[in-house]
Amino acid sequence: MILIADSGSTKTDWAIVTASGQPVVLSTQGLNPIHQSREEIVKIIREEFMGRMGSNPDVQKLRSSSVLTPEFPYAVYFYGSGVRPEMEQLMSSLLSELFPQASIVEAHSDLLGAARALCGRKEGIACILGTGANSCLYDGTGIVQHTPALGYILGDEGSGAALGKRFLHDLYCGVLSPDVLQAFEAKTKLSLREVINRVYRQPLANRWLASLSEFISDHLDNEGVRDVVVQNFTDFLRVHIAPYEHHELPISFVGSVAFHYQDQLREAVAAYGRMTGTIIKTPLAGLIRYHMPQK
Repeated sequence: MILIADSGSTKTDWAIVTASGQPVVLSTQGLNPIHQSREEIVKIIREEFMGRMGSNPDVQKLRSSSVLTPEFPYAVYFYGSGVRPEMEQLMSSLLSELFPQASIVEAHSDLLGAARALCGRKEGIACILGTGANSCLYDGTGIVQHTPALGYILGDEGSGAALGKRFLHDLYCGVLSPDVLQAFEAKTKLSLREVINRVYRQPLANRWLASLSEFISDHLDNEGVRDVVVQNFTDFLRVHIAPYEHHELPISFVGSVAFHYQDQLREAVAAYGRMTGTIIKTPLAGLIRYHMPQK
């Protein structure tokens, strides 16, 4: 009986995994040790996760059938954004405090979680393409090399935020056709002045830029819009994958941007002369496979 958590800044998915059948997944708000104190994280886990365990009908079925015993969990594996190497001990210690019965407690970065979900115990190149972007060279157990994630202002090529930024640049600089501009302003009710205000003066500009993906996805039949998507991925490969060399290894991806634009992503990878591996939306199922006892 193990507990696996996949945590972003907005949501954490907790998988209660037993040998008897399908895992039960509960969700809480996101946990990030960079932005939240130890006390805040402990409170969220106690009130939201443990509280929901007490009322969730699927959890109650496991308990009534004696599948979920008081010894649950014997192992806790937490993967999250913000769990940098210097934060691993903090997360491990508070999880040990909350789950004292667990003999194994580990806390790792979301990037290692992505690599284990995508590649299992095989060597490969693993990438996250969501609102932000990240990548690493993985040896089947841990990360051996990675390019820095510099955020949407200095980097994040391939991400949803970078896609939105490139789209707006080409939209208002006349690279895209006037009919796309007209459709965008009709759909969003925004002018250039309001776009500038939203990007430079409002909070969470990266999330807003990434939210433009919905419009972009609806207009992939436009060659210019489609080129924006492919070029976004080409930039990612050039900046973040080239340093790893290892041309023989497949490149695998997790994240909403990779998943929803996988046709354009595969095209960019092939044009770059590389091989696409796995593309998935979320890492949780892969992490469950990774941590299940090996037969």
